[in-house]
Amino acid sequence: MDNNSEENIIEIRNLVKEYKMFGRKKDRLLETILPIYQKHSTFRAMNELNLDIKKGEVLGILGRNGAGKSTLLKMITGVVIPTSGTIEAKGKISSLLELGTAFNLELTGEENIYQHGEIFGLTKEEIEKKKPEIIEFADIGDHLYQPVKTYSSGMFARLAFACAINVDPDILIVDEVLSVGDMAFQLKCFKKFEEFKKAGKTILFVTHSVNDVIRNCTRVIIISEGSKIFDGDVKTGVDKYKKMIVGLDNDDESNNEKQKQINKELEKNKIKAEDVECWRKYYDGNKDELLTYGTGDAQIIDYGIFDLDNNIQTAINNEEEYIIKMKVKFNKNIDEPIFAINVKDIKGLELAGANTKVYKTKTGNYKKGDIVTVEFKQSIPLNPDRYTISFGCTKFKKNGDLEVFDRKYDAIFLEVLGYRGCLGLLDLKTKIDIKTEN
Repeated sequence: MDNNSEENIIEIRNLVKEYKMFGRKKDRLLETILPIYQKHSTFRAMNELNLDIKKGEVLGILGRNGAGKSTLLKMITGVVIPTSGTIEAKGKISSLLELGTAFNLELTGEENIYQHGEIFGLTKEEIEKKKPEIIEFADIGDHLYQPVKTYSSGMFARLAFACAINVDPDILIVDEVLSVGDMAFQLKCFKKFEEFKKAGKTILFVTHSVNDVIRNCTRVIIISEGSKIFDGDVKTGVDKYKKMIVGLDNDDESNNEKQKQINKELEKNKIKAEDVECWRKYYDGNKDELLTYGTGDAQIIDYGIFDLDNNIQTAINNEEEYIIKMKVKFNKNIDEPIFAINVKDIKGLELAGANTKVYKTKTGNYKKGDIVTVEFKQSIPLNPDRYTISFGCTKFKKNGDLEVFDRKYDAIFLEVLGYRGCLGLLDLKTKIDIKTEN
């Protein structure tokens, strides 16, 4: 038992979960009818696990597929009953694990908001207070008043997620569902996740992304074949997990097939720039929450990504060079403005950027009505994933203050593809040579 057990919000002791495995369907039926007829084998999904989780911790749970991570979370939430052992949790639990399990498909989305709140012990007054925030977060429009059974999977997930995170839980359980919905919705999810962390909520976080664990978690456990094989600090845990998964997907034939798929995807996304009047309409973009602000003395009126043959790209290869363009219109006379781009990951972490001041580029003097196209030529050697690109036009005043004419955050959602993955976020383009000395 933990000596500081009074600080523990979750205490797990000798947790075991076993499943019966049958070779034939009729064996399951026969054993149910005749208990003496034993034809099953036993699979132990969780093996004598002990775990203490303190209030305010963000616990990252790592492990390969089938290790038992989701089984553990399901037992903590009560979705799955342990074979033996105990789980004691202090406080309200909200799970982003089995989204929508409390929904009645025959009821409308609005009616399900009330039902979901009642299941989690909220009063009608509390539900009424939270309802506007849930509706705004889900953002499914008039579908809210239609039966849930008519929803697309995306709309269902949005409403379920919105309901789950707005019951003010003490413990939040997250299992790879921060990737639900489109990218605009994912950005909202990650922002809400950050709010929970800042509020000191206890979070259990299952993911295959070690970068997400590094950024978010205060502690890591690793589960393998139902047993906890590591419990400690984030860096050590991530390093150990990386060693566990070394050697996956290394065969050349597999890589060749991946490259073929990438080439097909890139080909599909080519659009001739001269065939269009507006570049930005070809991007999904963060339309719901595109943060744009500034004095308006200069406006970013268009933007896009192009290959070296001037084809518009909505997905890129991290091995190739591209040109990121922004078109700026000046509404007053401005001398030597600063033009900038910025690349962020899905959670808003700034990864890289460039601007004309850092690169000591003379930008020129512009009069009211002038329009200029600014080009940033480079590769984007990031690990294959989804990212956002932001644009800016600014200038430093004589007193040193930064004057923002126009900024557009998360204007482009970009899929970065690649022949191979890399360690961390950035592909170092390393060339390795091994020489044997006789």
